[in-house]
Amino acid sequence: MPEVLKAPLVVEFPFTRSLGPVQSAFLTGLRERVVLGVRTRDGRTLVPPVEYDPQTAEEIRDLVEVAPTGTVTTWAWNPAPRRGQPLETPFAWALVRLDGADTALLHALDAPGPEHVRTGLRVRVRWAAERTGAITDIACFEPYDGPPGQPTGHTGQFADPVTGIVAPARLDYTYSPGRAQSAHLAALTEHRVVGERCPSCHKVYVPPRGACPTCGVATGERVEVGPRGTVTTYCVVNIKARNLDIDVPYVYAHIALDGADLALHGRIGGIPYDQVRMGLRVEPVWTEGSRFPDHYRPTGEPDADYETYKELL
Repeated sequence: MPEVLKAPLVVEFPFTRSLGPVQSAFLTGLRERVVLGVRTRDGRTLVPPVEYDPQTAEEIRDLVEVAPTGTVTTWAWNPAPRRGQPLETPFAWALVRLDGADTALLHALDAPGPEHVRTGLRVRVRWAAERTGAITDIACFEPYDGPPGQPTGHTGQFADPVTGIVAPARLDYTYSPGRAQSAHLAALTEHRVVGERCPSCHKVYVPPRGACPTCGVATGERVEVGPRGTVTTYCVVNIKARNLDIDVPYVYAHIALDGADLALHGRIGGIPYDQVRMGLRVEPVWTEGSRFPDHYRPTGEPDADYETYKELL
């Protein structure tokens, strides 16, 4: 039995979003050490602000400043901060209702230990030294025993408003491919593609999953497929990915390897992007030391007949 592999993996997708007038004012205010909310028709002040009343769905744009001091309404202790969290030392996640607001804001509360945190604790904003127009402009909250803070009377109008933000989304985890995929990966190091055949329906799955997704039975018979295959469908990529040194536009395709009953993904190279087509016959191109094909290129064979791959679209 081959060694069962495991490796750390990261799924990350930072995306850029534009801001409407309310969120723009809120984040620009944080940059200027001002906390803004919005006032609903019935007089409630919502912090953080939203563009529509959560009770009536009415659009709201009446900006109002609240104080940088407030009260903890509930909290949870975080004994082991993770990468990217507001503080590197243990802290509390707290919902804080700022003075003048009717809703609570979630943020970090810097405290020596959980015994120093309680519902009803008075706190104030600790501003970040460098502010860019993001929720992280509030570095955290800290305990406070002084008088309530006073709003400055800001109207929410700024000469240089923040109009967009980059919102990162990231998941770090350890992945183990299991018996079937470990054997598949081991074969790839020898530039071979190995799948597994279902003993019931006899379909060959690449990459193998250890079980047939149709019949629900274990697969154990290994079958070498390819290396050539057929483009079943594809897309043209026009946006350059970060940390990927490939010029756009390029083509990413589903490729049904000869002998396989499941199409896999691969980049198509060696041909202009606008000449890639369904039925194109391709073969893998390997680079030295690589576990996976760098891309697939045309073989020069006639295109495959649609009937031979229509079930693999």
